[in-house]
Amino acid sequence: MSLYKFAARTALLLGTLHASTALAGVPFPTHATPAAVDAGALDVTATATPITLTVPLKLRDPQGAEAMLTHVSTPGDALFHKFLTPAQFATRFGPADADVAKVTAAFTALGLTVERASSMSLHVTGTPAAIERAFGVTLHQYTVAATKTATAYSFHAPLQTATIPAAIAPLVHGVLGLDNRPAFTPHLRQAAVAMRPASSKLSIQHPMTTPPDQLGYWTVKDMADYYDVNPLYHDGFNGAGQTIGIATLASFTPTDATKYWAAAGVKVAKDRIKVVNVLGGAGAPSDDAGSIETTLDVEQSGGLAPGANIIVYVAPNTTPGFYDLFSIAIDDNVADAISCSWGEWEWYDNLANSPVHEKGSPAPVSTLSAVHELFVQAGVQGQSVFTSAGDAGAYDANDQATPPDYSLALSVDYPASDPANTAAGGTTLPGTQIFSGGFSVTIPAERVWSWDYLVPFCSSIGYDPIGCGIFPVGSGGGVSVEFPIPSYQTGMPGFQVSQPDQVFSYLDTVPPETSP
Repeated sequence: MSLYKFAARTALLLGTLHASTALAGVPFPTHATPAAVDAGALDVTATATPITLTVPLKLRDPQGAEAMLTHVSTPGDALFHKFLTPAQFATRFGPADADVAKVTAAFTALGLTVERASSMSLHVTGTPAAIERAFGVTLHQYTVAATKTATAYSFHAPLQTATIPAAIAPLVHGVLGLDNRPAFTPHLRQAAVAMRPASSKLSIQHPMTTPPDQLGYWTVKDMADYYDVNPLYHDGFNGAGQTIGIATLASFTPTDATKYWAAAGVKVAKDRIKVVNVLGGAGAPSDDAGSIETTLDVEQSGGLAPGANIIVYVAPNTTPGFYDLFSIAIDDNVADAISCSWGEWEWYDNLANSPVHEKGSPAPVSTLSAVHELFVQAGVQGQSVFTSAGDAGAYDANDQATPPDYSLALSVDYPASDPANTAAGGTTLPGTQIFSGGFSVTIPAERVWSWDYLVPFCSSIGYDPIGCGIFPVGSGGGVSVEFPIPSYQTGMPGFQVSQPDQVFSYLDTVPPETSP
């Protein structure tokens, strides 16, 4: 597991993820998720429950906004750290009022209700029948069966690609929410029991609060010890006066975090956590939905910055939920730093991965470009956005529930691949790990997190990396197919545009083994 997750074991020992009588959050997708079953056309004539869609609006001056982001983030520039307020950003770069009025009028004429959701988006609401007419689609209902570890759920999705009126198509990124299946996964990885070392001994040169052979029990205080954060605390830098934003797609129980800090001896204000539910939130906490990830993010960030306030933005695990999550947090402009540990393979939404799309005909999705403009806005406002690099190295496509009739290629995790935010990955610490049977592995120096060092151990027990469960596992990397190499990486060694013979395509013949 990544260094960022070392608090996991302690967190779960000190606090249980409390379920309530409310409906639990929808399970996030995994390789074990059953295939969706088409339950037939949504009975739009009998269904009066309205559907709300998110329509991201385009910046009227995207090039100017990108240039401003470079100015405010470049030391020595005359505009360095001269950040704008949300109102100033909207005035200079945001959608023009006339364009917003034009888009609003077009959707209203189609029989839909329109409201401004944020400075960069609209919410469009209508009955299923009105939605089908407005966007030229037929909605079907799909069901996903329960498993031993996950509850059953259903979602709706269109049979066709939505049609946006030509007069307003240049003004919007598209429409989000016609397909409301869970889309993102939490970046939390735990080794199978058989792969966990029986004991470990870190190569630590200075005293630690927790003995180095009890790695799984590290707390935030141990992190502060190991990475020499304590001098900052002694000088008064503990996060006071700052606000951390946690962007997440699963609910959590705030008292789990407060109990953890108390048990770890971290003094914090009692009212430091605020929860903002976006689009109604994500349901009650549950492991299936990824609540452990949210709990860890709050405990870890809040424990290392005990003086900071925390706002947890919680949205349903859907594409519009993901967009609105950042849209609200960035428009609020209260969080100085926004952290997100959720993601997906960068091209996953562009793939015909829904059961409703024709094979080999991926429908274009503009979520990435829409969210990118939000990240640009955040940077211009002085908000730092940090996202998890991912847990599958450069093999994100292998780690996703990719349809077996597509080839696999080197791939990167999103939103970490977006150059307008900072991707953060984990490390493997130096030391010796001893496994059952006496097999030992020594890591000489701290390195990028990956389980490739376990290949000899896997071989000793008769497994290849896939069968052993250590591939694809590692801190995220890869080459983006959406974003060009950013200016701050130009000329630096070690960055590649692509790898030879990397082709992603539809396969006429499905290989016998297509997933780890």
